Amino acid sequence: MNRSKRTLLALLGPLLLVLLGVPALQGTAAAAAPPTGQATRYTMTAFTNTSESNMYVYDSPDATGFTLRKGPAYSPPSGLIRDPSIFKHTDGFYYITYTTNWTGNTIGFARSTDRLNWTFLYNYTIPISGLTRTWAPEWFIDTDGSVNVIMSLTSASTATHFTAYKITATNSALTTWSAPTQLSGIGPNYIDTFIVKVGSTYHAFTKNETTKYIEYATSSSLTGPYTFRKTGNWAGFGDWVEGPALVPLDNGGWRIYYDGYSAGKYWYSDSYDNFATWTTPTELPGLTGFARHLTVLKETVSGGVTLPTNTTRSLQSVNYPSRYAVVRSDNLGYIDPVSGSSTSAVKQSATFTVVPGLADANCYSFRDSSGRYLRHWDFRIRFDTSNNTAVFNKDATYCARPGTVAGSVRLESYNYPGRYLRHYNYELRVETYQDTDTFRADSSFTAVNPWA
Repeated sequence: MNRSKRTLLALLGPLLLVLLGVPALQGTAAAAAPPTGQATRYTMTAFTNTSESNMYVYDSPDATGFTLRKGPAYSPPSGLIRDPSIFKHTDGFYYITYTTNWTGNTIGFARSTDRLNWTFLYNYTIPISGLTRTWAPEWFIDTDGSVNVIMSLTSASTATHFTAYKITATNSALTTWSAPTQLSGIGPNYIDTFIVKVGSTYHAFTKNETTKYIEYATSSSLTGPYTFRKTGNWAGFGDWVEGPALVPLDNGGWRIYYDGYSAGKYWYSDSYDNFATWTTPTELPGLTGFARHLTVLKETVSGGVTLPTNTTRSLQSVNYPSRYAVVRSDNLGYIDPVSGSSTSAVKQSATFTVVPGLADANCYSFRDSSGRYLRHWDFRIRFDTSNNTAVFNKDATYCARPGTVAGSVRLESYNYPGRYLRHYNYELRVETYQDTDTFRADSSFTAVNPWA
């Protein structure tokens, strides 16, 4: 990344508030990632290109690399399960709501204790006369605790002129609902509306069915009126895209997933400035071209992997166990052979002090014997003296994710979620996660007793 882009990134502030109580960053060493003994888990529910009647469940520690946990995980008694949306209720159950058919006036509900095994609850008839299509129900839990479903409805004879509506649960069992209320300002001909709330503002991401762009509107009330702030290809998501779904990240940003249905690809992009700008869209590894119209639930659960802090360690490559992360005389990072017969200088180059992350105390930074930190620059690993800037602190912070073998870790870049410390041609870089065994092995390290 060039210096001008880094200057811009340094000016981008984190969100002041994020959904569901996830804390925002409050400067250096604030803790947004889960503490020791806990981990972030992102659960994805999706239908697929191969089946509209089966739901697949995946999860991920980083919102990027998803692992199939069960597929199919749920099939309704009849009809389809398009657009499944997941949330966890205060009763401890996970719930999904979904599109039951291409035409009709119902949405479906099911629940689960473990995210993997689901029980059909019921199909709910939306009490609006003349509905011909009831699509893309999405959960929205407001800050007052109310449980809402946002839907795209039309009474047209064809799949046109959709308008966003909401219903609100009137009991804790989620079996009775308020009368539908139209979201003023969204429509006609907007579908797949997804809403998040930041502070007192409701942010709606919705597909313009005429232009095929995902557009952005805000309101001070859930029911509107919404004012469109960004239209057209404002974020670089492209056209012929749909199904936006947002989730907060551990570093205080937001990630949007969306379905590039025309190209047969699935994408994600991140924002760190209250949705004004977004990173270059990246295909969702392993699932692009297969998963369709998904949602992702973020939770903090027990477990995770940790490293000992304020102690020295060497980072041993999992797939090249005779090689270790080192800093050479050019100040760049590599994996080099180190053994008992190596010189003292070589052993010292492979020894680092593990400290709480400079940008987040629940992640990690690595300091060499001269006081320089392992950081990325243009995505190449180098060792530099701290200049106490926010950009440096983020460049030098890595969050631990499970590695490929017991006791190993993968180190995810704090300010570029989805990029990992990995070796390539024995050079250390931070590169975008790839759904391959080679990438996972190249990015796995074991923190072992120090060489020096």
